[in-house]
Amino acid sequence: MPDLNFAVIGSEAPPYIAVPTVLFKLRITNANEEEQIQNINLKSQIMLAVTLRRYNADEKAKLYELFGEPERWGETLRAFLWTHVTSVVPRFTGSTVVELPVPCTYDFEVVSTKYFNALEEGDIPLTFLFSGTIFYQGESGNLQIEQISWSKEASYRLPVATWKAAMENHFPNSAWIRLRKDLFDQLYRYKMRSGLLTWDDVLERLLRASSEEVQR
Repeated sequence: MPDLNFAVIGSEAPPYIAVPTVLFKLRITNANEEEQIQNINLKSQIMLAVTLRRYNADEKAKLYELFGEPERWGETLRAFLWTHVTSVVPRFTGSTVVELPVPCTYDFEVVSTKYFNALEEGDIPLTFLFSGTIFYQGESGNLQIEQISWSKEASYRLPVATWKAAMENHFPNSAWIRLRKDLFDQLYRYKMRSGLLTWDDVLERLLRASSEEVQR
């Protein structure tokens, strides 16, 4: 019976890919080195272990929306889900290294995006929780099926720079926000009436007008 252990051994942000993605390198080792694993339907739940790192003053300010005042973080700072990923691990014996691609969103309505964007440097502590189905060759040569134990997990510290690189590859010097359709329509009419070429021009003019109003 397979007894698998998992270790995340690296990560990168591939530039030539359809969507922003962090590509993790996952080593899978079977305690029985002679047993042939036919394939694994692997499910990975990735948690953000946010209590396992320090935050500077600027990061704390940006994380106010998620966790409130730093004085309350002893109550509010808790690990939370980043994402779920499903993948298929091909045949191997003993151990193998596979790629685990994790698509990333730049939608600022998503909690994980707000968290990642607030960080300036250092690492992002992650916990990978594994489950799924193992198909393997039994002692008599017949196909056997076994479930991955719910106790199987791995820790990894993702460099903040890697996540930022994934975003920069697809959205250089940009950010995305979602607006209500009626609000967008109002902004679009303002853009047309003002003869402005870009949305940056629209927001800069509105911010400048707001700032001038406050100073009066």
